[in-house]
Amino acid sequence: MSSILEVRDIHTFIGQFHILEGVSVSVTTGGITVLLGRNGAGKTTTLRSIIGLTPPARGSIHFDGKPIQGRQSHNIAQLGIGYVPEHRAIFRSLSVRENLQLAERRSGDFARKADFIFDLFPDLKRLIELPGGNLSGGQQQMLAVARALVPENRLLLIDEPSEGLAPVIIEQLIAAIQRLSSQVSVLLVEQNFRVASKLAQSYVIIDEGHSVAAGAMADLVQDKALIQRYLGVA
Repeated sequence: MSSILEVRDIHTFIGQFHILEGVSVSVTTGGITVLLGRNGAGKTTTLRSIIGLTPPARGSIHFDGKPIQGRQSHNIAQLGIGYVPEHRAIFRSLSVRENLQLAERRSGDFARKADFIFDLFPDLKRLIELPGGNLSGGQQQMLAVARALVPENRLLLIDEPSEGLAPVIIEQLIAAIQRLSSQVSVLLVEQNFRVASKLAQSYVIIDEGHSVAAGAMADLVQDKALIQRYLGVA
């Protein structure tokens, strides 16, 4: 199967700190790949490096076969990459409708995608005039993902979607991300291994700024030693 994203041996610094010291990731077109690793391993920095917020000093990043490292973040986004950051980062004073309209890349994007978005997240349709700050944590996460679906993106980078959410909301998000992956490829950071194993077809483990293992999620689930070594999950 073809890859929509190829990250090869990237090294990223934040100030004087060498955060990523050789990370490689491949995302299959039409699939869900998850980045796994302990807190501080470099997972979020990998997503931020791809979207250009913390540009890598070395290595290569290709999207749809074209190099994108060194471009400005807004130029990378315009190629068709959506980013859902950790902690949601919605506009709390704006309504759900206004949050979604602001995500348009071209005039009319929201109108074209509204049926798909509200089919995935019915709560957002019901709460469309409510300020984002009045939503529950789960509803805010739904809004954060929905914003990335408004423009015509071909790849979504989603950082810790289940963090801090109740189990019933996590199950709703799992179902929604599984459904949206029929429309867009997904690179996911997820600390909850149960959630990751239900969502992803493939994985990359990052440990202390290095990618140390990759493959099919079905194989990882059976490899208890690898899980224990790098994830600390019994």
